Amino acid sequence: MTDMSLPAPGALDGVTVLDLSRVLAGPYAAQMLADLGAMVIKIENPRDPDVSRGFPPYLTDGDEEFSAYYAQYNRGKLGVGLDLASDEGKEVLKDLVRNADVLVENFRPGTMAKLGVGYDVLREINPKLVYTAISGYGQTGSRSRRPAFDNTAQAAGGLWSMSGYPGQPPVRVGVTIGDLSATLFAVVGTLAALRHAEATGVGQLVDVAQVDSIMALTETAVVDYTVGGKVAEPAGNQHSWVKPYELFDCADGQVFFGAYTDKLWNAACDLFGTPEVKADPEIDTMRKRLDPEVYERKVKPIVVDWLAGYTKAELEQMAGDVVPLTAIKTIGEVVDDPGTAERDMIVEADYGDLGMLRMFGQPIKLSATPATPARTANRLAEHADQVLADLAGYDAARIAELRAAGVLP
Repeated sequence: MTDMSLPAPGALDGVTVLDLSRVLAGPYAAQMLADLGAMVIKIENPRDPDVSRGFPPYLTDGDEEFSAYYAQYNRGKLGVGLDLASDEGKEVLKDLVRNADVLVENFRPGTMAKLGVGYDVLREINPKLVYTAISGYGQTGSRSRRPAFDNTAQAAGGLWSMSGYPGQPPVRVGVTIGDLSATLFAVVGTLAALRHAEATGVGQLVDVAQVDSIMALTETAVVDYTVGGKVAEPAGNQHSWVKPYELFDCADGQVFFGAYTDKLWNAACDLFGTPEVKADPEIDTMRKRLDPEVYERKVKPIVVDWLAGYTKAELEQMAGDVVPLTAIKTIGEVVDDPGTAERDMIVEADYGDLGMLRMFGQPIKLSATPATPARTANRLAEHADQVLADLAGYDAARIAELRAAGVLP
């Protein structure tokens, strides 16, 4: 099912990645490496495969269904089913590790070591191995063994307490930002470690925690506290101190308007036909406009008046390249936006009788070695024979033996 052909070698051509991860943070990290040209092998327990295979929505032809969620985060991977609880399964993994460059896992810390295939064991087999471990609290520290999800990271990393409206209970960020931020830091760490391994022949452990990743996304909240003792609180659609920089109503919905610098503010005054506002001594500098009382009393009403009579489309057309103003778009509007197509951010993968899957593309645009995101995801254990023959050097008899023993499905 998986189309592994590449139109041209990717930036990571020649890099082999073993993906033992599940659900989102690890699979997405490995998928990004696959998009960028690595050969990624998805290894799943045949008795307990990646639970995201059951997540909606589904591609279906009536007789069969396939998770589009799984497909989006596992596209371009080869599939192997392997029972790591068995001694033979562990040996198969070790044989694969011998010729791999990267291993990605997101089990609770200690799980791989308990199975007998932790980093300390695998690096003896392949000293060049980059072992990327993504977890809730990280591989070290007193909380490392605690169970964690995205909401755990948003709560423990401080982000949840900052989101929502003043005076109301805090609100979680509307996507699984704990997983997604850990994904991005894991990819950066993996590529840095891979470069070091290629230069020195020495691999290393890449330890990425969701909680750490969230904390690193809290912008100025940490220094606001350490320098001035200020504890970040929910600010609704406003920025904590940059103003105007928030959501405003218009004739047919809402827009973001962010003309807070003197240059942008003056341009907006001209754009909306009120050049005299530029000379108002109470709000003629950014510093004055950032004052919360002045902003609420004088600046915000001006912006509200500017925008109220126009539609989203009219405002975007007016603002053009002059003033930062963007319609608040639904995801449907984003998918159908011509600008999205111009950036190749919706790609299609052909699932045969199940239909075409439209999904987000690869945001990293490389001029010489472009990514290849428009590929299908693997069925469970789809490529076991191919991978074991090519990477581990097993012949057909050995593969049949493992399958008969229940190590392979």
